[in-house]
Amino acid sequence: MTDATLQAGPRAPAKVETPFQRFRAEFFESRIAATAFVVIVIIVLLAVLAPWITPQNPYDLAQVDVLDGRLPPGSEAFAGYTMWLGSDGAGRDLYSAILYGLRISISVGLASGVIALFIGMTVGLIAAYAGGRTEAIIMRVVDLQLSFPASLVALMLVAALGKGVDKIILALVVAQWAYYARTVRATALVERGKEYVEAAQCLGLSRIRVVFRHILPNCLAPLIVVGTVQTAHAVSLEATLSFLGVGLPQTEPSLGVLIANGFEYMLSGRYWISVFPGIALLVTVASINLVGDQLRDVLNPRLKK
Repeated sequence: MTDATLQAGPRAPAKVETPFQRFRAEFFESRIAATAFVVIVIIVLLAVLAPWITPQNPYDLAQVDVLDGRLPPGSEAFAGYTMWLGSDGAGRDLYSAILYGLRISISVGLASGVIALFIGMTVGLIAAYAGGRTEAIIMRVVDLQLSFPASLVALMLVAALGKGVDKIILALVVAQWAYYARTVRATALVERGKEYVEAAQCLGLSRIRVVFRHILPNCLAPLIVVGTVQTAHAVSLEATLSFLGVGLPQTEPSLGVLIANGFEYMLSGRYWISVFPGIALLVTVASINLVGDQLRDVLNPRLKK
């Protein structure tokens, strides 16, 4: 050994980077995506903590005073607290109403997205692995579903089922499941022809185990991306339906309902009733989409610009 080697001493072992650490580093390379992720975390925290950080429950009639109706931002309410974002026509504090509305909008988006993902994932895996007539029938149903705009499908279902959180979740699930089914089917077809699947079949493993143990894990990357984008779509679609008056009733907090409540006052100069809920909806949907775009680039580097 040379003197330089003796002086340097033994080399420290190279630090092994885990897949999660690598994913986190690549995801937060984009400042825009990192900012959007932080914004989403803040929005979710505000929505969860709404009962404790708002001056009133805007949908509790005992806490709402009609005398506070249509107050501009920064006005003092009859109860003594400051309405930083103003109030709507019913006297509800907009700051409180927006946070309560975010609770419903995010919950509807997540619930419908998870249910639609599970249904579409199962149908797509069955179509890809079964093949033949089963695949043809399933994909014709999927093609028929995707031939109609999701907003039109949801609108017709909500109009038939009526208003309510459960009704709109069901409508959004029916409108979205086909996107997941097509994505999973396309990915599973590629995985089905690979050697590790053929090896599992030669070992005598059951179809269910081959599908859910070997094929499904390799379909999760595109599912995560599609799920993120579809969650943002579900939030905006719920707001659209509520704005049109066929989604959630007026007694339920929703960003779409809040925007609709202030639409008739826009020409009279009371812009804040619709503008502030609209900004909250825009920031929420845009942040989720930006995170989805970054997830797509990280999970599929070939699509990275």
